[in-house]
Parts: sequence; structure tokens; C-alpha cells
Amino acid sequence: MSTIRVLLIGDVVGSTGRTIFQKHINRFKKEYNIDSVIVNGENSANGGRGITPRVVTFFKHNGVDVITSGNHIWDKREIYSYLNDNNDLIRPANYPTGAPGVGYTFYECKNHTVAVINLQGRTFMRDDLDCPFRTVESLLTYIKTKAKIIIVDFHAEATSEKMGLAYFLDGQISMFVGTHTHILTADERILPNGTGYITDLGMVGSLNSMLGMKKGPIIQRFMTQMPTRFAVETEGPALMTGVWVEIDTDTGKAVDIGSVRLVDNKFKSDETSD
Repeated sequence: MSTIRVLLIGDVVGSTGRTIFQKHINRFKKEYNIDSVIVNGENSANGGRGITPRVVTFFKHNGVDVITSGNHIWDKREIYSYLNDNNDLIRPANYPTGAPGVGYTFYECKNHTVAVINLQGRTFMRDDLDCPFRTVESLLTYIKTKAKIIIVDFHAEATSEKMGLAYFLDGQISMFVGTHTHILTADERILPNGTGYITDLGMVGSLNSMLGMKKGPIIQRFMTQMPTRFAVETEGPALMTGVWVEIDTDTGKAVDIGSVRLVDNKFKSDETSD
């Protein structure tokens, strides 16, 4: 049996996340025998919102094959033209036609074509997007003619919406990962028809933070309901989480899966600023 191993890393938050990613990605690749890396980068720009062409270059330099995104993909205007001219960064496919970029891409891994699809949820998020179920169903009609190995990043809030779409796609795709909530879930498994699954990949950023951001302003907002300015937490320790999946290249089915979690207690705030 021929297989590939893909590492999927959750939302990278600001310069803290980028620093930790760069520090540990080669260790992860070696430890888990990784052939390919996919990262959600929609929070990876300075300030923890959006992504820039410079940050895309950073990820590519550090061995990332595809960068997925979500609701913050539009936060940096300089990324719009990059999305139109390149396919290594994708945005959710269920945004309306005419939005910059595309919602899926293909790349080669050990002489096998891998397809990656990005989608965004609607429950507790924007409800004016196209239906992610119908969007991916339509896309698969074409993508299945090009690739057996298919990976979906569903950027969504509700666990029920994530699980519903995963079961809808079970047996049609190789791996389904949830992103957006920045909390690594302990439910990685292979679904009955061969699709790997995890509800959320977690994040790369400060451990003692709220989703990678400083706690104080967020707690103040909860208590007062007044607007506050969020800022990336730059104090350590730092966290890097995600999941690896091993995929049979003949069938496109997942055959093994495991979550990854690293806490860097040596991370110091003077290593980065945001």
C-alpha cells in the first residue's frame, strides 16, 4: 500500500504564531514522517487578523504547500491581487462569484495529486454565504476527476455544522478538518466510510491567551459590552497544535490519524513583537 502523510496546522496567530511555527515545523515533520504541510493562515498577519503576501512567502519558505483561510481573509487589502494571481492561498469556496481568488487548489505530493477545498460555515457566522454543503457537492463533481486525495478545511463556529458536513462527505474525501475556534479538539478519528476527521485543529500562538489574543481587553468587552482593541499576546509559553493523517494513495481513504500538540515553555516575549 502506498501512502502519504499530511500535517494540518490550525490558525497561526500573528507574529507569535509565525515565530513558533518556524521554530518547530521541521521537528514536527521529522517526528511524524510528514510528506506535506497545510496551514490555516487567516490570522497570521501582524495584529492577528488577515494575511499578506509577505506572510505567504514566509509560509512557503518554511515548507507549507497550501494555505487555507476563513472569515478574516479580506482583512488586508494587499492580499486581494495575490489571491487572483496565485493558487497556493485559497479562500472559502462558498463566497459569491466575483470575490478574489478561488476556493480550491491542487498540488503534487510524492507524484500524487492532492486537492484542497476551503469552506466557511454559516451557523453563528455570516448567514449570507452560499450553502457549504451544496457548494462542496458541486465542486466534487469536477475535483474527483482530477484527484483521489481530497482535503477539506471547514472554517466554522458550530461543532454541529462541522460534524454534519463531515458525515455528508464521509467516503467522498480523504480528510475533513475544522478550523476557526482555535481550540484543539480530542476527537480525531476515521469516520465509517474512510474519511479522517477532527472538529478543530486548534492554533499556533500564546498558550495563556484567548484564541491567541491578550486576555484583558476581551474580558473587558464581555463585562462591559463596549468595543475594545484586541492585540496579539506575545508572552510565552507558546502552543502549536494540529493533526496528521495518513492517506492511501490508491483509494484516497484515511488509514491512520493523530493529533499533535506542543507547548514551548522557553518562548520569551522578546522573541517577537506584534
